[in-house]
Amino acid sequence: MTVLDSRREIPRDRESGHASIGAWDALITADGVSMAPVTDLGAGRGPFWLDDWLERNGADIVAWRRHIHANPELSRREYATTDLICAVLRKAGLEPKVLPGGTGVICDVGSGPNCVALRADIDALPLTEATGLPYSSTVEGAAHACGHDAHTSILLGVATALASAPELPGRVRLIFQPAEEVMPGGALDVITAGGLEGVDRIFGLHCDPRLEVGQIGSRVGALTSAADLIELRLTSPGGHTSRPHLTADLVHALGVVITSLPSLLSRRVDPRSGTVLVWGAVHAGQAANAVPQDGALRGTLRTADHEVWKSLEPLVASSVESLLAPTGVGFQLDYRRGVPPVVGDAESTALLRAGAEAALGEDALAGTEQSSGGEDFAWYLEHVPGAFFRLGVWSGEGEMRDLHRPTFELDERALAVGVRVMIHTALAALA
Repeated sequence: MTVLDSRREIPRDRESGHASIGAWDALITADGVSMAPVTDLGAGRGPFWLDDWLERNGADIVAWRRHIHANPELSRREYATTDLICAVLRKAGLEPKVLPGGTGVICDVGSGPNCVALRADIDALPLTEATGLPYSSTVEGAAHACGHDAHTSILLGVATALASAPELPGRVRLIFQPAEEVMPGGALDVITAGGLEGVDRIFGLHCDPRLEVGQIGSRVGALTSAADLIELRLTSPGGHTSRPHLTADLVHALGVVITSLPSLLSRRVDPRSGTVLVWGAVHAGQAANAVPQDGALRGTLRTADHEVWKSLEPLVASSVESLLAPTGVGFQLDYRRGVPPVVGDAESTALLRAGAEAALGEDALAGTEQSSGGEDFAWYLEHVPGAFFRLGVWSGEGEMRDLHRPTFELDERALAVGVRVMIHTALAALA
């Protein structure tokens, strides 16, 4: 699939007067797929070079997004996406650097000792798309059902718009991160490669289908939860179900852990921490009259409290041992720490809100709930202060199509919104 030059003379919406991004005659592919018009909700709010760039080049953001959407790549396999990112950045006169693993890109814009980082994730999910869109995924079993195609396109727009600015008050580091969808996350690859060296503060975004386009959700404190993986393997001599007293009843032991460990943890950690253990898979046995010799139990353990997160692994280990000791069943616990909670500090969140207000107006500011989902942006905040915001992508009409589902869709007006908010936030942080 080839992305054509989508730049055209951009018409204005007749009713609102806003600039429309993505004219009907702007093509994304060689077979002539048209892009729908997209209104720039922040048109005229400046700075002048950003207004000018979006009016002349805004359709490119849509083209990049649709190309990436149609050609998704799974975690740490984002080679073509990385190539596209580098090509766009080089065309803008920038010097991108690919991470040592071969996917993901770091690139600086501007100069000076002060540096603010902006991050986007670039990987897709192992899902088969079911939207029926003309630019649906062409890869079986892979889809951008979490909006990372939008995140990547927004940051490309940020990069090329910043490159057009007459001057910047400092450096902006653009981080196109691979492998967000796998634990413990590609953020660690970026950090190991020196991606945070010299960075004073970092910001990131995520699509939110529960917020309408033009709304920016933020909060001070925990925005997401820590997410750890638990896998418990049980062993027994096995035997006949008529004689459970002569063996170790493995299925009963599984049941004990399934029901008792979550409730036990609820009494061992602060209930205000939002700690929750949910099992997602259990496997044991084949025959109704045979006690199986092995079984497995898998689940996720989440918490919004950073200090609680650090204490969970030894607490789970001791609790499992206590629960299984009377059963006589052997076990092996594999506890895999995932990501910390994303915790935005007050100063960074204030800068983010100031950027959103400058980009869109006070009405754009919205609160947001703390989520039980995990997000590896948290690893960056272990090293430098920063904040994360939710980008409204719901059109305001019809069904809200949630993340991580084959039917996920977004309103492409959010692309220009994301560009404006990230640029204004960076400028506020560098001021």
